[in-house]
Amino acid sequence: MNLYIRYFDHEALVTTVDEALEFLASVPDIRVDADMEADVRAYAANDMCYPKRYKVRPRAYFILIKTTATTMEDFKQKKAVNSMQMLKASRPGSPATKLASLMETREGWYEGRLNFKRMVQKPQTGKYEYRDTAVVYQCKAVSGMDCYNRIVEHLKTKVNSRSQFPSAKGANFKFKYLGKCK
Repeated sequence: MNLYIRYFDHEALVTTVDEALEFLASVPDIRVDADMEADVRAYAANDMCYPKRYKVRPRAYFILIKTTATTMEDFKQKKAVNSMQMLKASRPGSPATKLASLMETREGWYEGRLNFKRMVQKPQTGKYEYRDTAVVYQCKAVSGMDCYNRIVEHLKTKVNSRSQFPSAKGANFKFKYLGKCK
């Protein structure tokens, strides 16, 4: 993984932490001390791919970005963006992994768990309020997304039309494949 460094008009794409520290030391406004060196080394060693801002003085920062780009031109044209997104998506539990499992076609029985905001009327006052409601349904479907759609369509016929249903991609919908249809 390479590091892109930028401080106003000064920028570089380096392959090692030592090269990054050498570049930072060459910039006149930046004073590289032990704390900064430790921060840069920790950022490079971490597996997270977020950008890092480092304060030089009030309202002046330099930025570090991890990238798979091998040249400055590739970085500027954002050719490495897709490979970084694939690195993030390969982690279990990431949104891209959940979307892929939702769309995977496997005909059979599914069990879907859905937490939604149900609109109910209070008997004492006659006013309406939202209540968190959890339901579990088993249904025949061809994918996780089809299971979600069938559950929501069924619930729309049973609950108040102002009830709110979560996204299938969110944490409030879980499903598991139970087996083939008979």
